[in-house]
Amino acid sequence: MRLTTFTDYNLRVLIYLGLHDTELATIGDIATAYGISKNHLMKVVQFLAQQGYIGTQRGKRGGLRLARAPEQINLGRLVRDTEANTILLECFGAETSACRIEPVCALRGILSRSLQAFYAVLDEYTLADILGNRTQLAQILGE
Repeated sequence: MRLTTFTDYNLRVLIYLGLHDTELATIGDIATAYGISKNHLMKVVQFLAQQGYIGTQRGKRGGLRLARAPEQINLGRLVRDTEANTILLECFGAETSACRIEPVCALRGILSRSLQAFYAVLDEYTLADILGNRTQLAQILGE
C-alpha cells in the first residue's frame, strides 16, 4: 500500500506542531522546515483543523498548534481519516468495479486482511511515539 502525499503532509504537520508545542507555528514555518509548498499545506491544515487535530488562530500573532495532546492522536485513526477516499483496487469500490473475475477472485479478501493488519499496527501508535526523538527531529528541521 502506498499512502498519498496528503497523508504524508498531514503527518509532517503534526510532527512539526508536536515539536513546537509551546508556541504557535505558521504554514510558512512548516513549509520552510520541510521544503514543501505552502499551497499544498493550506489544504492539509484546513483538513486537520476541521477534524479537530489542530487549532488555528487568525491575525497578526496567529498560527497553528495541536488541539490534542500527542498521546491522543492515534496514527491509525489519522491515516484512516486522510485515506478515506482511497480505494486499494478497483474491486474495493463496488459501484465502480468492472473487474470480470471479481465474483471468484480471492485477491480481494487477501488484500482486505492485509489492509486490516496495516491499520492494526498503526492503531498501536500515537504522535507521541513519533516524537520520541525530539532533539534529533528538531536538529534536522533546523530548529
